[in-house]
Amino acid sequence: MQVGVGVRAVVAVALAAVLGGCAGQDDVGTPRAGGTKPGATAAAKDPAAVSGGTIGAAGSPCALPVRFDVAEGWKAESVDARGAQDDGLGAALLRQGPVTAACEIDAKPAGHIGFLRVWTGRAGDADARGALRGFVAAQGHVGKERYRAFAAGGGLRGTEVEYSSTSELLDETKKECAFAVDTPGGPVVVHLGGMDSAEHDAMLPAYELAKRTLKVAG
Repeated sequence: MQVGVGVRAVVAVALAAVLGGCAGQDDVGTPRAGGTKPGATAAAKDPAAVSGGTIGAAGSPCALPVRFDVAEGWKAESVDARGAQDDGLGAALLRQGPVTAACEIDAKPAGHIGFLRVWTGRAGDADARGALRGFVAAQGHVGKERYRAFAAGGGLRGTEVEYSSTSELLDETKKECAFAVDTPGGPVVVHLGGMDSAEHDAMLPAYELAKRTLKVAG
């Protein structure tokens, strides 16, 4: 089934509204400043995204167990997950595997259709590797998972995954990636999701910026 870009965009925006707003063996962005118009692909060409500020600390748009830089133009908003234990569609979108949605960073102001989403777990529920595996498994309709260890700039160590997901609604497969780290308060998963693989590739600089600048909040 072939679905036009317009239909995909409507579906992506609708799903975002409900929510509230990357190789090896197993474990062995945003446009730059200068007048780039929304929708341009400068981020896909640039090796690094420009920082637009830091989130995670108290007083930032999202108070989290970690802090990291957000790409210029992306908008962060805290997710109210107090009802994540309830039944229903809202709960299903707010909780994935062992983690619960805590922050959504929207790429639309920077000209892309997609998000960085931060998910947090409780101490003792799972380590970073287990949390990430549980997160991907709970998503469903995924394949080609490639896990690897990584070290963030702030000294944190964790696990990263690149994989593909298939939408039954759109009958399309796209790239996705996420990383997870352990913190004193529990595991944290940061996931990059876009409308399609082209958007995913264009937003990778923002994902890499977050991973590179990751530190324990405080």
